[in-house]
Amino acid sequence: MPKNGAIKLVAGNSNPALAEAIGAYIKTPLTKAVVRRFADMEVFVEIQENVRGSDTFVIQSTSYPANDHLMELLIIIDALRRSSARRITAVIPYFGYARQDRKPGPRTPISAKLVANLITRAGADRVMTLDLHAGQIQGFFDIPTDNLYASPLMVRDVRERFDLSRVMVVSPDVGGVARARGLAKRINAPLAIIDKRRERAGESEVMNVIGEVAGYDCVLVDDIVDSGGTLVNAADALLENGATGVSAYISHGVLSGGAVARVTASNLKELVITDSIQPTQEVRAASNIRVLPIAQLIGEAIARTASEESVSSLFED
Repeated sequence: MPKNGAIKLVAGNSNPALAEAIGAYIKTPLTKAVVRRFADMEVFVEIQENVRGSDTFVIQSTSYPANDHLMELLIIIDALRRSSARRITAVIPYFGYARQDRKPGPRTPISAKLVANLITRAGADRVMTLDLHAGQIQGFFDIPTDNLYASPLMVRDVRERFDLSRVMVVSPDVGGVARARGLAKRINAPLAIIDKRRERAGESEVMNVIGEVAGYDCVLVDDIVDSGGTLVNAADALLENGATGVSAYISHGVLSGGAVARVTASNLKELVITDSIQPTQEVRAASNIRVLPIAQLIGEAIARTASEESVSSLFED
């Protein structure tokens, strides 16, 4: 019997809770596999089930520690390829090197392209990811790439929790306007933009608010929150301009260093993130950080990919 219809889910160590939840949604238990370290921290992978002829999906975010999780992903892909898997899809809810998508100065790398090459050369047949930092990164891969969007989840959440007539969607920088406009359009809300300027290196940034935010509940929308500094400063600037409250909806909660403490102590009413990166204990304990689960979204996209159905129709209004 050919196993062309069999789906196999393989998880690395970056986000086991999300992998389990995806498996539960598509009623497919995770494939037995060992992903461990030798004494010198070399990664070792052993797939403990027959995957020959299977449609395999490797679930692994390249979140902190990014390089360890990236190596796990590459080695799992190699192990599956050498085990005669029919098709290998790298499911990368958070694609970690995405911010290095161009040369910001002379003699600097384009690491997002390098990582795309590594994943392709390791043997992935396709890639699935969520809210890429820049859409054109899809072009760095020479294999089919599905960029999923968390916006339907966010739109549903905003509709449930806000009086939409009082909502103003805000992009925390000029670069994220398209993303914020997309969400604003879906809930029929006006849009404001924050223009960040740093006059000299080492000086704190000046936040200019473009748009009349007075009297509105402001919803900041972005793809990544890392140190949280920009978000906290943006919230202050909006409140100074008369906003009645500021919440933020961000796809990927990187939240490195003292970010959680910074957000907790800030004027942000709430920071809403997805579990594309496994939330730490600190994040779960934070009073004004909430996590939206994305297992159903990714699980549905995996099921549709396996049965050769449209994935993009998931995001059509």
